[in-house]
Amino acid sequence: MNTLELLHSRRSVKAAEMISPGPNEQQVASILQAAHRVPDHGKIGPWRFIVFRGDARQSFGQTLKSIYALQHPDANEKLLSHQESLLLRAPLVIAVIASPDLEHKVPEWEQYLAVGAVCQNLLIATHAMGFVGQWLTEWYSYSPDVNHALGLKPYERLAGFMYLGSAAQKPTERPRPDLNERTTYWPA
Repeated sequence: MNTLELLHSRRSVKAAEMISPGPNEQQVASILQAAHRVPDHGKIGPWRFIVFRGDARQSFGQTLKSIYALQHPDANEKLLSHQESLLLRAPLVIAVIASPDLEHKVPEWEQYLAVGAVCQNLLIATHAMGFVGQWLTEWYSYSPDVNHALGLKPYERLAGFMYLGSAAQKPTERPRPDLNERTTYWPA
């Protein structure tokens, strides 16, 4: 498939609808290399990755369950078990960390835009390899306790968790906003 066909056909698949296999170690390295090749004003590289595969997903799930239980003392066991299983929805999960250089002359906003491009390249590379992905930012993307458990520095933020795997069924197209309603030409 050529590049435009690839871009036109990329779509997210819910993590809960993913199955094995996920990308293998060599494919993960290639996906991360593609993610790393984005426009980056100032050549800062204001991002990093944490890869969860195999038993690491379950282990981190136990951490999520513990944090959720502390934050929600009235949560029942069913809800706590759900928190523990969040990273098990896909064979592979990659956390993308925004790690801006706050002392650099490049505005922080531009550094965050580069991190967004990293996430998009990661999804495109995943799709190009025949896998599917979903970029999720659920409660644990915004939790200071999760940030601490992951070893994030005070100025770092989670851009999200990228769930990667194979599609249980062929993804269907979803309605999209009308491009003509979102496009103008200057001067109007």
